Amino acid sequence: MDPNKQTVLEELKQLLSEDRVSTNESVLDQHSRDESYHEPVMPDAVVFPLSAQDVSGIMKTAGKYGIPIIPFGLGTSLEGHVIPYSGGISIDFSLMDKILEVKPEDFLVRVQPGVTRSKLNQELKKYGLFFSVDPGADATLGGMAATNASGTTSVKYGVMRDQVRDLEVVLADGSIIHTGNLAVKSSSGYNLNGLFVGSEGTLGCFTELTLQVYGIPESIVGARASFGTIGQAVNAVVGVLQAGIQIARIELIDAQSMRHVNGYSGTDYKEAPTLFMEFHGNEAGLRQDMEFAEEILEDHGCEEFKFERDSTARNQLWDARHDLAYAVMRGNPGKKMMVTDVCLPISQLAAGIDSAQQGMKEFGFEGGIVGHVGDGNYHALLMIDTDNPEEMERAEKFNEKIVEFALSRGGSCTGEHGVGIGKMKYQKKEHGDSLNVMLAVKKALDPEGRLNPGKLLQTDSI
Repeated sequence: MDPNKQTVLEELKQLLSEDRVSTNESVLDQHSRDESYHEPVMPDAVVFPLSAQDVSGIMKTAGKYGIPIIPFGLGTSLEGHVIPYSGGISIDFSLMDKILEVKPEDFLVRVQPGVTRSKLNQELKKYGLFFSVDPGADATLGGMAATNASGTTSVKYGVMRDQVRDLEVVLADGSIIHTGNLAVKSSSGYNLNGLFVGSEGTLGCFTELTLQVYGIPESIVGARASFGTIGQAVNAVVGVLQAGIQIARIELIDAQSMRHVNGYSGTDYKEAPTLFMEFHGNEAGLRQDMEFAEEILEDHGCEEFKFERDSTARNQLWDARHDLAYAVMRGNPGKKMMVTDVCLPISQLAAGIDSAQQGMKEFGFEGGIVGHVGDGNYHALLMIDTDNPEEMERAEKFNEKIVEFALSRGGSCTGEHGVGIGKMKYQKKEHGDSLNVMLAVKKALDPEGRLNPGKLLQTDSI
């Protein structure tokens, strides 16, 4: 951006106002990184829009001078999505944080992209509603849509893509489009919601989202179940799902991770492969589901089972699960966390986790394994010294091992964290010739390759 930097900054200040265009070093540094281990790089400027019209103007100004655009929510992503390796303008959506409309009769809500998950649920509670996707981090809804976020509740309610009814998107040329409508279903045209959700800012910037929400269940009960082996725990999950039990969350935490949980959260849970579960429903149906689930778990070797009916104990259970990453980090000062993320057919999940555990030993890492096992997604948590090239190389080889295993069994290189820069090298192997279709879409919507360049797809051939 150097040749025209001052000119561009002046045009942006005229468009937005001077206080919403920043080249302050601390602001640039904040937008140089996410929560991943990837190397940070600062943008040339950070802008703070208030509306779709502001974003459209930014896009047009950037297009005039050939400047890259990088959308930024809260920086909670884990694959380098928001790091501006080509420089350019980081668009921070934190001021676009309004809940525009709640439509309780339609179970819909319309929000700006900077609204966080917790802020939305706080407002929805007044209507007896909640938003289901829970990735752990209190991320923005725009960022969650950009990466097709998932989380603990996906086994019952689905992932982010399943919740999006409509998006307002600003394209590379500054034009503003809508990708859907308010109807529950449609057979009209191409599914643009599905295309843009998960596009990681490479096709456009989201400026408004219409999302599906749900009624708060009459009754919610948590549970813990401990097993002798990972395989027993995963097979128990398959049994519960096959029985059609209305389970909302079912998470796997390995024995080493349970030790971190107890040390960080002050709990005294059994340090063995454990399932954290949550059941949603009405009182009568829930009682039957829980009794049936307990029988199935015992048939698969459950060694300890406990329901958490009290809301305080249940919240402690999920706080411990969500705080696991921080628990592991506290035990490894001076290192950064590498969180791997693959997804397998559930029938292959136990073998995948077993392979990952063997890989951790093979490459000399200590770490934990956790997973949203209800949909076949698991994570290995590694603490690495990013200043040690040899250790970084081993970590990359370990990651490659578990990705290759997942792809060989019909799985995916990422179940929820997205591609960013970390998983681009696996796109050809996972998608084959259909990758050419994706590249054609990218070329049609962003012919100059300015939208979040160097992410999701290798666009050198465009």
